Amino acid sequence: MISKVILISNKKNEINRFLEKYENKKIRLENSLIWEKEFSNPIEITEIIAAFVDNFNNFKLMMWITLDKNIFIKISPLNSNDIIKYLFERYPY
Repeated sequence: MISKVILISNKKNEINRFLEKYENKKIRLENSLIWEKEFSNPIEITEIIAAFVDNFNNFKLMMWITLDKNIFIKISPLNSNDIIKYLFERYPY
């Protein structure tokens, strides 16, 4: 199963701003209100979760991840540490 991160915003270009800060390069999105990226290694998701939570108050974004088909987990500052721990326990490679 491919893992996926989904960013959603009601504010135009907010995802662009976040991704430009996260990736430290210019980003151009066709639909700037939603962004999805697949990860073959679910551990890679931990980095963007950490960046999202560290900047939670600076951007008007929602983050969802999916590790299993049709099961989505909303990421928040309250659950992010538990989600990151879970990822390292579930995928210990």
